[in-house]
Amino acid sequence: MSDSIRIYSYSRCSTCRKALSWLKDQNIAHSVVDITVDPPTSDLLSAAAAHFGSRQPLFNTSGQSYRALGAAAVKQMSDQEAINALAADGKLIKRPFVALPDGSFLVGFKPEVWADALTD
Repeated sequence: MSDSIRIYSYSRCSTCRKALSWLKDQNIAHSVVDITVDPPTSDLLSAAAAHFGSRQPLFNTSGQSYRALGAAAVKQMSDQEAINALAADGKLIKRPFVALPDGSFLVGFKPEVWADALTD
């Protein structure tokens, strides 16, 4: 795979560090984007929600930003409002968030899922 694999990551996130280490160990080329400085665009997040069939997998439900908003408030948001909230605050997004060259996405880090998606 080419470097068009984009990993939206947060340096303080231990799961992100594990995922980046795994990519290095597997010799998989990628680029890293700081999700707090440059979160995915609303168009990219909309495509990811369509890929997963729901916006729910995109939310980092254990994070401070999500807890500050509240699950009830998130549930009441329209899909577009939810996508806009995610695009505005990268810490709301489940990490790492990965955009693959084929238009598919990965969220979180499960080595077996990543191996299926990223290795031949």
